[in-house]
Amino acid sequence: MLEVQNLSARAGGFEITDISFEIPTGNYGVLMGKTGSGKTTLMEAVCGLKTVTAGTILLDNHDVTNLRPGERGIGFVPQDRVLFANMTVRRHLAFGPTIQGWSKDAIEERVEELAAALQITPLLDRKPHGLSGGEGQRVSLGRALAARPEVLCLDEPFSALDEDTQIEIGEVVKQLQESQGITILHITHNRSEAERLADVRYEIVNGIIGAVLD
Repeated sequence: MLEVQNLSARAGGFEITDISFEIPTGNYGVLMGKTGSGKTTLMEAVCGLKTVTAGTILLDNHDVTNLRPGERGIGFVPQDRVLFANMTVRRHLAFGPTIQGWSKDAIEERVEELAAALQITPLLDRKPHGLSGGEGQRVSLGRALAARPEVLCLDEPFSALDEDTQIEIGEVVKQLQESQGITILHITHNRSEAERLADVRYEIVNGIIGAVLD
């Protein structure tokens, strides 16, 4: 379970205060809200990328509030993907496990497993230049998932894709979430996307977060 308790966090001169919510283990959680409402600040605080000024972040009842990003067991896909131009798709997928000291055989097995699940095996020896938006997003997802994080955070991951590709990639992510038991926190402005993917939905309005009830 991802649990946020009375969280306050700062990004420059902007601050969110006293935010609380939870996403049960293995559930797909979606967070909605207007531009400037603090969604990305909240997600980056969960990932360890923004300063937490108060409150607690719990992952499976373990306090990760003051841990470094790489110690939290959280994968993160930013809105702009940020793929490394000089690295092949294979190296992108191997990056996290390599940093964590996995064996060569374990890394190769994980790369092949993810490439198959994301349907990017033919792309493994290519570099990001020339990949389509959907292909690049699959690579970004694979990189974030490679080290088997307990939680995956997605910051408007489909916003730059056409509608058909949004639906296609969304289905891939949902299948991975269900098959691997990943807990997901996903930011989106797209209500139909939220309704299609989410097990639990939240909306942040005027600094207050609440569950969306059907």
